Amino acid sequence: MKKILSTEKIPVKLWLDNIEEGALQQAKNLANLPFAFHHVAIMPDAHFGYGMPIGGVLATEDVVIPNAVGVDIGCGICAMQTSLTDIDKDTLKNIIASVRQAIPTGFKHHKKKQSTALMPKVQGNLDINELKIVSREYDNGLTQLGTLGGGNHFIEIQRGSDNRIWIMIHSGSRNLGYQVANYYNKLAIKLNQKWKSEVNPKWQLAHLPVSSHQGRQYLLEMQFCVDFALANRLLMMQRIEEIFLSFCVGVDYADPINIAHNYAAVETHYGREVIVHRKGATRAQKHEKGIIPGSQGTTSYIVEGKGNSESFCSCSHGAGRKLGRKQAQRTLNLQAEIEILDKQNIIHGIRSKRDLDEAAGAYKDIHTVLKNQEDLVDILVTLQPLAVVKG
Repeated sequence: MKKILSTEKIPVKLWLDNIEEGALQQAKNLANLPFAFHHVAIMPDAHFGYGMPIGGVLATEDVVIPNAVGVDIGCGICAMQTSLTDIDKDTLKNIIASVRQAIPTGFKHHKKKQSTALMPKVQGNLDINELKIVSREYDNGLTQLGTLGGGNHFIEIQRGSDNRIWIMIHSGSRNLGYQVANYYNKLAIKLNQKWKSEVNPKWQLAHLPVSSHQGRQYLLEMQFCVDFALANRLLMMQRIEEIFLSFCVGVDYADPINIAHNYAAVETHYGREVIVHRKGATRAQKHEKGIIPGSQGTTSYIVEGKGNSESFCSCSHGAGRKLGRKQAQRTLNLQAEIEILDKQNIIHGIRSKRDLDEAAGAYKDIHTVLKNQEDLVDILVTLQPLAVVKG
């Protein structure tokens, strides 16, 4: 931990030296919520978000805050070690071309619905029709399953410090998660107005009591989206495995590591059962394996959690942005960013200024981010990028 801010109702614990003013104010808002528990934890990759900083961890008593989870519910990382110890560039190019054909990116979906057998079950074996938004969007979800999405989502082929080739996927719950998040955030805003909530509506932190019907429904629909996001990553990984097998003879795969970084969960901390919201933060319980990706063109990491209670057993979910998307497109030098990747011999997709929102220069230094959380995780494997597909 770098510092503790003690000026608010409860402390704000920060794992970074410098935090932008907007994100800091959001952290202070969290600390002044009447139902915030014990302290607020801000991870080293933190930056400004909607209502809550990306890279924030908030524990609450008896309420859940849809905007403290965000719109891409269940977004996370899947990483898998292969038995390959090397891969040549021509093979990599063929694999990446096949991946682009097999996995829709950006706003694209599959033209045909995927099998319902691949969809998650509703928690508690409830009927799907008990989930208002999920049931409404279910058929659309069948075409979104196994798709990457856009923004900072990616598929990356990497070389590990363990002398193995790895596959990594960053993706979430697609439009399904967005629809659930949007509906329940609007509902929470409406109900908070009705209840004359003491929380400033400008903070964008409208809440739902977990004992209420609306709170219980949100938690059920949110969990379905978390499970859908996992199923989405696993289906993409399965298809990438098949592509590898068509170009690489005899390749085997270890069990994938899967983590989510946008969700709320019931956990016990400091002797109390609370709702822990992780928005752009990864759980890092003692001996738990996790993944901290870098930016395009920088190292990523397989890590092991230390179970640090001061972070609510959490760590960063990545490097974290230092430039907004439009700011990056305006200010970064296209040729310089391309050279960063070309010098490392990375197969990438940066072609125009429009692509600069996901250039390495738009992100914080991953080495500093890792250094700032040495009390949260240990590094197990360092992963160097070889080829990247961006959403």
